[in-house]
Amino acid sequence: MTPLDQIDLNSLTIFDAVAEAGSFTAAADRLGVAKARISVQIARLERQLGVSLFTRTTRQVAPTDAGRALHAQCQPLLRALSDALAQAGSDQGELSGMLRISTTALQVAHAIGPALVQFMALHPRITVDLRTADKVVDMIAEGIDLSFRMGWLRDSTQRAIKLGEFSQHVVAAPSYLRQRGYPATPQDLVRHDWVALSLMRTPHTWTFTGADGAETVVQTNSRMQVDSPAALLALIEQGAGITVLEGQTLAAGLKAGAVVELLPQWSLPRGGMYAVLPPGRQAPARVRAFIDFYRDYLLRAATP
Repeated sequence: MTPLDQIDLNSLTIFDAVAEAGSFTAAADRLGVAKARISVQIARLERQLGVSLFTRTTRQVAPTDAGRALHAQCQPLLRALSDALAQAGSDQGELSGMLRISTTALQVAHAIGPALVQFMALHPRITVDLRTADKVVDMIAEGIDLSFRMGWLRDSTQRAIKLGEFSQHVVAAPSYLRQRGYPATPQDLVRHDWVALSLMRTPHTWTFTGADGAETVVQTNSRMQVDSPAALLALIEQGAGITVLEGQTLAAGLKAGAVVELLPQWSLPRGGMYAVLPPGRQAPARVRAFIDFYRDYLLRAATP
């Protein structure tokens, strides 16, 4: 086995890319190198360590137990090294390095995507790995620098920066309302077909506030639930029933008449828009810079 101080750091970087990407081809694309170089470097690293790091099939490569253990130990160190190099560059006035962001596909379409394009144009040495998921991800395990989430944070220990708020609205498609009628009060929702968003903490319990400030709590019943706001909106537009969605997601559908807002004289609690940071380490300069840029972008977008 080769002494550890003689192992090429580039091999560990390539190993990390393969472990994250799940294939030599995807890792080569991510790093911008030839696939053959990936294969050679991984084989050399395995010889130097004296263990197999991946099991290989025709479709994918998967880490062995030794590979998973090495990845768990190496990834934080490689990330810290990358952050240190990027920080050294930013000290000279130019941001650089990889920015790994997790958010939902809807947020990418509505705001984060356009903001990222503008940010990257201002900082040409920044690269972005954008991952979309409706469910909350493990930021440490996934190597995420920054996560954008909407709603109510369940974990009070999260390092979260509030960027703004959003409104919630009860909606249904015109086709559904023609068949079932319009609810006149929040309590009428109990007799309607409800489509629940299972990502929410209490997808069936809703507290409505009237114009006079009085609160009404409604417990809805659903025959259908879904774990994606985009899928929920698609179902509602097809006449599946009634639900609650946030205003940004609904804007296009309301304008086109695909959905109709119900009970406008009643209001629901407003939720928060958050930038969430992984625990345990200081955010690199590129992360802090994008948070500031995105906050300003949202303010500009909200200004008439």
